[in-house]
Amino acid sequence: MDDVTIDLITEDVAGELLTVRRAAFVTEAQLYGDPNLPALTQSLTELVADIRRADVVTLGAWIGHRLVGSVRVELEAEKATLGRLAVVPDLQGRGIGTRLLMAVLQYLPEQTQEVWVFTGQDSKHNLAMYNKAGYEHQYDQHTGDLTYAYLRRILGEDGPDADDDGGLADLPGRDVNA
Repeated sequence: MDDVTIDLITEDVAGELLTVRRAAFVTEAQLYGDPNLPALTQSLTELVADIRRADVVTLGAWIGHRLVGSVRVELEAEKATLGRLAVVPDLQGRGIGTRLLMAVLQYLPEQTQEVWVFTGQDSKHNLAMYNKAGYEHQYDQHTGDLTYAYLRRILGEDGPDADDDGGLADLPGRDVNA
């Protein structure tokens, strides 16, 4: 989608972000039969506090003035952990999540050596997207009734700003350079 703009989320759009995440994560909750996923239970106050954290970067994807997706990145020394990658249900499958995933690399500190992401073990579409982007499965972790798959991508010697689309340009309907 050529008309998608990706930029930092600020607390003035926290309510809209909360709505986007909740809408996007309903399908995950249905897949796992668990309406208590953290993305669905986080309060607006908690979300605003998260956006204000110095060690967290939250990116949003906009089409015009509409927030249509987001991703959260927690920074820790030489490691970044992605979470809560979300795209509004009516635009899922159009490459917005992939664009967010790749845009994260531009916002990582220079010292970042590896990027981690986790998703539900049964979220096949998510796992395929992360694999295509160069993330490799490392381990599974059981949390309550859910099992999360943890994947890692080692960044090249050029660091997080390396001009690498992770092979995503080969995905049908996905133009990561647009």
